[in-house]
Amino acid sequence: MNYNFRKATLSEIAPIWAILQQAIQRRKEDGSAQWQDGYPNPAVVQKDIEQGAGFVLVAGKTIIGYSAVLINDEPAYGNMEGKWLTNDDFVVMHRVAISENYLGKGLAKLMIKNIENFALSNNIFSVKADTNFDNLPMMKIFESQGYTYCGEVYFRGSPRKAYEKVLTK
Repeated sequence: MNYNFRKATLSEIAPIWAILQQAIQRRKEDGSAQWQDGYPNPAVVQKDIEQGAGFVLVAGKTIIGYSAVLINDEPAYGNMEGKWLTNDDFVVMHRVAISENYLGKGLAKLMIKNIENFALSNNIFSVKADTNFDNLPMMKIFESQGYTYCGEVYFRGSPRKAYEKVLTK
């Protein structure tokens, strides 16, 4: 299959939101508290796209994954309990989700690899991310992709595990 990772458009909010709703349901079925409070929602996706931070993974013409990808833009990361590996420019990924129909094919890892390539293309050598303490699948993906656990950050009053990967040219 030929996959493409690109910026999302406003006309794609509906399929992106459908993928996020599937991920929200998966988190619930796994007993996770992550994404069970009305976040993310279509307004968040719209804001991502309007800011140029919404990205999709597509197979042919079908949107199969979504992530927000931002540069140096995560205020919560300034108040971490722990220590980042670097203090330079960084790319941060949020709202990583793969369509229910494409799970188990390594596509979250592929999307993360594309995010790392996006960072490198912007001459940035650090990718940071976080996930809920009870999102074991995402923690396993981060660890399998060479991300280092650095400490805790807080979003909407809840602690989250923070990870960083230092990239090489």
